[in-house]
Amino acid sequence: MRIFYLHMSFFLCTFATNLSIMTSRILVIDSDISLSTVLCDYLDSRGYKAQRVSDGKTGLNVLSSEHFDGVLTELQGIGMNGYELLKEIRNRLPDIPLIILTTRTDREDQMRAFQLGCDDYQTKPFSMDILICRIEAIMRRIKAFEENKQRVFELNGKVFDATHQTFDGKHMSSRESDLLLMLCRQEGEVVDKHKILSALWKEDNAFTARSLGVYINHLRAFLKTADYEIIAARYKGYKLVNQNLKS
Repeated sequence: MRIFYLHMSFFLCTFATNLSIMTSRILVIDSDISLSTVLCDYLDSRGYKAQRVSDGKTGLNVLSSEHFDGVLTELQGIGMNGYELLKEIRNRLPDIPLIILTTRTDREDQMRAFQLGCDDYQTKPFSMDILICRIEAIMRRIKAFEENKQRVFELNGKVFDATHQTFDGKHMSSRESDLLLMLCRQEGEVVDKHKILSALWKEDNAFTARSLGVYINHLRAFLKTADYEIIAARYKGYKLVNQNLKS
């Protein structure tokens, strides 16, 4: 076990060095106090703000109220079904890097975890060099995906350009542009308000929720000229709707 922790220390140093651009806060969900403490200590030593919780329900509550850039979680011993935890995290935060570090070695467990949306599945103990290669591959894929996402939208003849932060040639603030971009990318679907707050405000509380409401009203003023509207889904989030397509 001592050798495993030493290897884990090496992994965390390399993990933080290679991914510092992508990650600032990491949530560790594991009932193994010794292991999760090592994880957090070394992440902190490399400039991250790591936080540990010992059960899945607490993990979900923390993810709903605070912003994190990555999750490392065990599947068992966390007070709830690990697969239900994985599914719920993916539903709330579909883009967050999520790595399973577990003692479960069965092929069926691994297949199910990947089907539910984990980015990597590592059994304890594991090879540090292979783990690092897989993490770097995940981050490269995420970075490439983000860079290739659509950033220009035509809304009933009005052009929204997220790169230049303009709507119909009029300048927008960075937050207005980022918020409209999230809504445009999921046009017609409810965008979870927790996802919006975590991504744009980095905090999810009553103050930032009120601020979000103010920016939604700003965007509604822009969108009137394009016959688009933003509909609030009570307790859930917001949806961008093309009024010309409403029956």
